[in-house]
Amino acid sequence: MRCIDLSIPIDERNPEAHPIRIERLAHKKGVERLNWVMMRKTITGIISYLAGKRIIKPDDLPDKEFLSLEMVYCSVHTGTHVDAPFHFGTHCGGQESKKIAELPLDWFYQDGVVLDLTHKKPAETITSEDLISALKKIKYQLKPKDIVLLHTGADQYFGTRAYMEKFPGVSAEAIEWLWGQGIKVIGIDALGFDRPYPAMLKDFLSTRDKAALWPAHFCGRKKEYAHIERLANLDRLPRAFGFKVACFPVNIRDAGASFTRVVAILD
Repeated sequence: MRCIDLSIPIDERNPEAHPIRIERLAHKKGVERLNWVMMRKTITGIISYLAGKRIIKPDDLPDKEFLSLEMVYCSVHTGTHVDAPFHFGTHCGGQESKKIAELPLDWFYQDGVVLDLTHKKPAETITSEDLISALKKIKYQLKPKDIVLLHTGADQYFGTRAYMEKFPGVSAEAIEWLWGQGIKVIGIDALGFDRPYPAMLKDFLSTRDKAALWPAHFCGRKKEYAHIERLANLDRLPRAFGFKVACFPVNIRDAGASFTRVVAILD
């Protein structure tokens, strides 16, 4: 079995739309943290701690080290993640939208197919005709619950400011066409499913047409599905289909999205 990682990391060094901060507590510093956590639960303990008393000392631990600890403060849309219907709106198809932990797990382990859309330029729109053409080129017919991965090549810019703007968007009608094929999960190797914010805003401000604003996201209020944003390494897949995709989202209560480690599994 061969596994190919199709995810980008959560990395505070990279430009992000939302603030991200990671506190890293080293092993030796962890001893101090351990004492504070244990002693801060009572006023007496806090006073004792501030006075220099420690319950556990470095010499009490192997190599004078405790355990490392990382505290991550970021949006659930950081790194490779799955958007659930609740992210798109409060209602989907006339019913209350499902949150990330409510989606069927079988959606996230299915046969995968990658469609080559690298010819699409930044701020252009991916249409259903583009999808149909890409499928014809690989001689593949979609079946219900296939996980469709859209390869734009935008992941090459990850870690730079260009990643925020150099990618195409997916049209609402393209998503609706995939629904018609029974698709429940769609992924893209770009910052998001919609065109870059500047392109959308420019069109909206010049036309005042509300349809220019986040069409790929808002169409998710019509029918229940999930999409994956910020994939990577789709060019490393040795074939366009004939592999499994595992992309289970982390179980976060009352969330509209969640982190995922997307992996292509080949025999």
